[in-house]
Amino acid sequence: MLIPSIDLMDGKIVQLIQGERKALEFENFEVWVKRFSKYPLVQIIDLDAALQRGQNSALVASFAKQLPCQVGGGIRSLELARSVLNLGAKRVIIGSALYRDGQINTEFAEKLCAEFGREQLVFAVDSRGGRIATNGWRKETSVTPLQAMTELGPSCSGFLYTHIETEGLMQGIPMETVRALRSGTDRRLIVAGGIRSHEEIAQLDAINVDAVVGMAIYTELIKV
Repeated sequence: MLIPSIDLMDGKIVQLIQGERKALEFENFEVWVKRFSKYPLVQIIDLDAALQRGQNSALVASFAKQLPCQVGGGIRSLELARSVLNLGAKRVIIGSALYRDGQINTEFAEKLCAEFGREQLVFAVDSRGGRIATNGWRKETSVTPLQAMTELGPSCSGFLYTHIETEGLMQGIPMETVRALRSGTDRRLIVAGGIRSHEEIAQLDAINVDAVVGMAIYTELIKV
């Protein structure tokens, strides 16, 4: 399944390369809402909140009212998760708060699950060099995505994996990495990182993996 991505920064929709360099930005929100409204799920990430340098809560609220979405970026407490779900999001994406002092924070995962139920939770296992990166991908841990999925699986409905090295480059996501992750969990698996074609999305769908796509949509390499 194709999941369009809306990344927010400074009050705009943006696309970054490898989480660092801004390549595109848009303010024509209505156009993208209209294009994405036919999809069963849209991903919204507040990059400013992820980087702890502000937030785009009004925009998140607007999109959540108009689109079926899962929302992430800077959600590091039960209170923030609850507020996002109350806006209308179907699921929240939790990342950095699951890794404390570079280690897996299963206690927080269990608290989230007890509070909201597994179905409303997606856990991020974004990685660079085979190790999970947090805090807007600025901090690296020693934890591998497979380790995290093994320990956190009981507390969530699925995992979001971003292959940071290929994010925004539109050169494809490494399928061997995705296959290894797919074999490591029975939860829903959603991946991102350079996905560039409908053929690639079909390959992922064939192994029961959903594809988050941003740059290829906004540059119209993939038509939506």
